[in-house]
Amino acid sequence: MSEDLHFPVEDARRLVATALLEDLGPQHRDVTTLATIPADQIRTAEVVARASGVVAGLPVVPEVLTQVAALLGAPQPQVSVLVADGTAVQRGDVLARLTGPTQVLLIAERTLLNILSRLSGVATHTRRWADELDGTGAMVLDTRKTTPGMRTLEKYAVRAGGGTNKRMGLYDVAMIKDNHKLAAGSVRAAYQAVVTRFPDVDVQVEVTTVAEALEAYAAGARFIMCDNMAPALLTETVAALRDRAASDGETVEIEATGGLSLEVAREYAQTGVDYLSVGGLTHSSPILDIALDLEDDGARPD
Repeated sequence: MSEDLHFPVEDARRLVATALLEDLGPQHRDVTTLATIPADQIRTAEVVARASGVVAGLPVVPEVLTQVAALLGAPQPQVSVLVADGTAVQRGDVLARLTGPTQVLLIAERTLLNILSRLSGVATHTRRWADELDGTGAMVLDTRKTTPGMRTLEKYAVRAGGGTNKRMGLYDVAMIKDNHKLAAGSVRAAYQAVVTRFPDVDVQVEVTTVAEALEAYAAGARFIMCDNMAPALLTETVAALRDRAASDGETVEIEATGGLSLEVAREYAQTGVDYLSVGGLTHSSPILDIALDLEDDGARPD
């Protein structure tokens, strides 16, 4: 499943390298492990879910191990991944089994768990939203409110949880907000400036009233984001936009954002919007507790 979700391999590789440098320092050393574990000791460890949730980021596990082994000049551990990203797991489920130099396993432990737990937390939170919206016709979107350096991975985790990615950055979709409208002079002026300068990108306009939504539509916008509207106002705005688009033989995509929570998600979805965008998918998801446990081989020092 992770292959279908398009795991961002190169971004993961860069993130792992940065995380290992942060953890091991410029000398690439774990003073505790290197002092207490013989370099030739081989052990098996399991990556285990400590809570129920949705797993995401398992391709990070072999990447971390590969980089640590290279830093130590040690053999690369064997990795058996036992579940696919996007899978709902229960406490106690074994996600992967690793066999290799104990030094490599223990030095890699925190880095792989930090990333895997973070991404699985995002996927778990997203799945709650996707389940809440099931059957409404509305989809949950992420935002740019991501952890610096982890955007593509966190957006991957959103996909693994059943959510949909919005724009990746400031470069692939234009979003005209209040400050842009103010600086340009009007909604129409801002919209025309964008489509003239960047005719190849989609343009979304943020609105807060019915009148502003219709103004944006009249300017040419077909992707409207309704910001911080109460359900009644949002329902009115959606109806007005749908009526105008229908009379023109056009379609319009409508997104709700601002002040959304799981408790009101379904109410907002039933206004007729196509999307609910939720910054909390990436900026407020708690981690999914995941551990790495060495198997007890029964060996004890004399």
